Amino acid sequence: MPLHHYQILCVGSLLIGTACTETEKPAPDRPKSVESQSAATPWFEDQAQQRGLVFQHQSGHQDRYLLPEIMGGGAALADFDNDGDLDAYLVQGGELLNNQRPPNQLFINRGDGYFDELPDAGGAGDTGYGMGTATGDYDNDGDIDLYVTNVGSNVLYRNDGDNQFMDVSQSAGVDDASWGASAAFLDLDGDGDLDLFLTNYVNWSIAIEQDCFSTATGYSMADYCWPTAYNAPARDRLFRNNGDGSFTDVSDQAGLGLAFGNGLGVTGLDANNDGLTDVFVANDMTRNQLWINQGNLQFKDEAMLLGCAVDEHGVPKSGMGVAAADLDNDGDTDILVMNLATQTDSYFRNTGSYFEDATVAVGLATVTRRYTRFGVALVDFDNDGILDLYEANGAIGFSRETANGRVYAEPDMLLEGTPDGKFQKVALQGGTAEALVHTSRGLAIGDVNDDGGLDLLVINRDGPANLLMNHVTNRGNWISFRLLTKTSRDALGATLSADVGSQRVNRQVQATGSYLAANDPRVFLGLADHSTARDVVVSWTDGTTESFGDFGGGKAAVLIQGKGISIP
Repeated sequence: MPLHHYQILCVGSLLIGTACTETEKPAPDRPKSVESQSAATPWFEDQAQQRGLVFQHQSGHQDRYLLPEIMGGGAALADFDNDGDLDAYLVQGGELLNNQRPPNQLFINRGDGYFDELPDAGGAGDTGYGMGTATGDYDNDGDIDLYVTNVGSNVLYRNDGDNQFMDVSQSAGVDDASWGASAAFLDLDGDGDLDLFLTNYVNWSIAIEQDCFSTATGYSMADYCWPTAYNAPARDRLFRNNGDGSFTDVSDQAGLGLAFGNGLGVTGLDANNDGLTDVFVANDMTRNQLWINQGNLQFKDEAMLLGCAVDEHGVPKSGMGVAAADLDNDGDTDILVMNLATQTDSYFRNTGSYFEDATVAVGLATVTRRYTRFGVALVDFDNDGILDLYEANGAIGFSRETANGRVYAEPDMLLEGTPDGKFQKVALQGGTAEALVHTSRGLAIGDVNDDGGLDLLVINRDGPANLLMNHVTNRGNWISFRLLTKTSRDALGATLSADVGSQRVNRQVQATGSYLAANDPRVFLGLADHSTARDVVVSWTDGTTESFGDFGGGKAAVLIQGKGISIP
């Protein structure tokens, strides 16, 4: 893979291991200890328009309320042109029953966080009724490929380099014609190439559309139905990568045929620390699924057994966006699920043996139930070493909280992680000077301008996209890692561990998660007032483990499999 964006410096000693790192950038000025952001100071500023992301989502709603119109769309932040910075792919809707729809759009990063639209998205300007997207180098050629989910046939775009994409959906065997929602490229069999997991929402067609009504306004008015009105949960799909550019649908053989649901969010994680990548699916009004990897592409849904299928009261919620991270730094991965207004978030803490619903314990029981949450980012925005939380909100039925007549619009929400393991709502709604009130859906995460602060790309139904640039004024020190396999693709599913101060932190290489989105796969560590990440160790998805030593902050590092010190 060309890495010409990085100024490569290779170091190999027993003290600092072997790695390739970008020339060091100066660490930001900061106090000796990183303090909480001032209540009156914005964390983010929406700069979508001024940075060139000119996009207006269209749901296509006219007279009748058709369920798909209220669910999209998604976005991806990924380095499609392989120059070391993040480009942006935005998924469009259009009129559901009209094949003349606006195309998806691809914006190329100039290198400074400003974008130029690529005409026809370089061949990836799909005109299906779009939902979401997944990214990953499925053919191991060094270029990040793109999978788009639709209401109808999904599309796989092979990245041929030079900003050119080829539709290979049919020849690759992944043009599933259901209602696709979130998807994930993951190496689920540890063979060195990426398989594809697809969540499907509802077995919907215009023939089964229902007429539903809302009384939220005090009157009975036509509105969108809940998925339970159709009684048509879908089955998710697993496509095995054959290693020759094609995939085989192994859903039945893998065990996925034993469970149905209204799948919306998906993420990969190693739930039981056995070195195999598992898959969590957030289902809408049906039980969540945790597909535990048995090896050889065999899976068992153990969500009920392990305690993350329903909430602490035994009730399935309206699972939408999902995040997986080691929130409490105890060495295993926790799960956070977004839900409907009146329902709390669901924070499932991994105890090592099972999950417990610890939503109340981390302070998310009261503050989150006011809005309907879709996209989610569970990351460290202020680089203090503690994960923060951003939730992209928007109703699915007439809301009592309307904004300028927009009956589904709701403000997004930002919560700061605290040293005692809880979250507190940031006083400025959503962390912006003026609250952003839209019907928000997909949310993608990444450092758009490579300044060490994580930014957000939010897609709003029937509205403009928001590019939320990180403006935290007292951010701590930081370091980012791009982890590459021996074939020079992003090592999706690998885990990086490091000592930061007295704390051992663990972060997974993830492009999956949130809702209908694909994220920057780089691992970001907030170092607070520390200067070094010590004893960096990577656990690769093939079961091997390597030590890469110590790294100073304020830089972007690239770790390549097989170039460190192997740990038996």
